[in-house]
Amino acid sequence: MNPVIFDFGPFALSWYGVFLVSGALIVVWLAARYASNAGERTGHLSALLAWALIGGVIGARLDYVFTTSLSGIGWAYYRAYPLEIINIWQGGFHGLGFYGALAGGLVATVLYCWRHHLDILLYLDFIAPNLLLGQAIGRMGNYVNQELYGTATSLPWAFHIDPNYPCQVPPALPPTIQLCGTSGLTAESRVWYAEHGFQPTFAYAAAWDFIMFYVLAILIERSGHRLRKGDGLWLYCIVYPLGRFWLGFFWPQPWTWIGLGPTQWVSLGLLGLSMTIMIMRHWHWSWYAQPAESLAVLQG
Repeated sequence: MNPVIFDFGPFALSWYGVFLVSGALIVVWLAARYASNAGERTGHLSALLAWALIGGVIGARLDYVFTTSLSGIGWAYYRAYPLEIINIWQGGFHGLGFYGALAGGLVATVLYCWRHHLDILLYLDFIAPNLLLGQAIGRMGNYVNQELYGTATSLPWAFHIDPNYPCQVPPALPPTIQLCGTSGLTAESRVWYAEHGFQPTFAYAAAWDFIMFYVLAILIERSGHRLRKGDGLWLYCIVYPLGRFWLGFFWPQPWTWIGLGPTQWVSLGLLGLSMTIMIMRHWHWSWYAQPAESLAVLQG
């Protein structure tokens, strides 16, 4: 599938951008519903989203720049070619790290709320659980871009690369096989792509994000009065890295330690930290003694 819907001179509309913006708009709409239930102005959410997107892109790019990817590009390369760090438009959207995006978006959100004297924890609760649905939609962009697929597999639902369009470099690509998107593909290259399938990890990720979005939405609807303000963020920081850890077994890794790749170790660290914070926050807190600090406001 062509990742570009149409182009007009230097401007090109891509499917990735459509899915990204659609996911972001849905996150804002759902967050606005929570804000309305809580009696907050919903107008801040659109501006906050712009801040979070900018911070997320900066954080995601820095994550990619200072780490080594499967293609070998990392800080050693960008130190030699520093202008490539800001080269977002040509390959930049294929060079972003999620945990950097999460950190950058979180910092931007906190700064916006601090500047406008908003309740930081409450606004994070409006947004964080709904990010899962936005991410599930955004994963369709990974499918169109032919990226974030996993290791080779012969499963019936394996993802097969369309060699006519650019893609993430397949693992263990033979030197005689041309890279996807190359003009004048040989018959040998076309046969290789047709015969080799890969784990559709972007689909697994989308399914996990959608299911966890539904689980958290039901949890807040039915038991929000038992949750403490800020729990929406920490629940997100539990279920998302749990999914990333599981998906790590399907992704090729640049290196492993005790059988686990770098993303899995980061996921375990965030998971452990989030669970510890949740336990500590609830240790001496009573939802029936301090109802004003609960997430009952999100229930309407």
